[in-house]
Amino acid sequence: MALNNTYEARLVQQETAVGAGVQILLLALLGSAIGMGPAGWLTGLAFAVASWAVLSRALHRSRLRSFGPANRVTLGRATLVGGVTALVADSFESSPPVTLLVGLTAVALILDGVDGKVARRTGTSTALGARFDMEVDAFLILVLSVYVSMQLGPWVLLIGAMRYAFVAAAKVAPWLNAPLPPSFARKTVAAIQGVCLLLAGSELLPHVANMAVALLALGSLLWSFGRDVLWLWRTSRIVAQAPAREAREEMLELVAR
Repeated sequence: MALNNTYEARLVQQETAVGAGVQILLLALLGSAIGMGPAGWLTGLAFAVASWAVLSRALHRSRLRSFGPANRVTLGRATLVGGVTALVADSFESSPPVTLLVGLTAVALILDGVDGKVARRTGTSTALGARFDMEVDAFLILVLSVYVSMQLGPWVLLIGAMRYAFVAAAKVAPWLNAPLPPSFARKTVAAIQGVCLLLAGSELLPHVANMAVALLALGSLLWSFGRDVLWLWRTSRIVAQAPAREAREEMLELVAR
């Protein structure tokens, strides 16, 4: 049995290595197609190595016996995000084709709705898979906000940085780590971030329209995060007050006796 578990774990790690290899192959194709500069190459390679290392460590800790079809879809999305990251980094030195960046991003956004459905239909939903999907989404939004900020201004970076700021704040205020109830509004707001940033960065609309689209994304995100933070704060207050309330009730019972 131990040998079987080791063999399966090795297969899982091999899939992450294949993903890193595909990422490098995509960078090679992009490099040969557009003549990508050092910034794009280095950033893309750094993304490939970092994502492989983080995912491999997470898989080792979770002890999954199978990588799963849904995680393969997410890994494919991560590969596309790595390509987008390389193109955005390259845009600081040159002007990569906007159509190529838009195409890779559009496919990554479309696949965002696929991995969850695959996980549910195959019965392979896991906490690791959900976290993997969320981190890929968050990083894509961060990269797109960097790209759009070069056109509309640094304020757009707030869109990509907000989730990471929330995670950092949770280190100081642990009550932010409490689980949130499911919310269709939250999922909708999260989904439109990538669409709005893609539209603003595609250069299809006038500057004023791009500004309006980015502001819509930021405004909806501020509303969503603000609502969740308020709910978490109120819940933490209720939980904190519960022991004191129970103590008062016990005291009243003793007095009544």
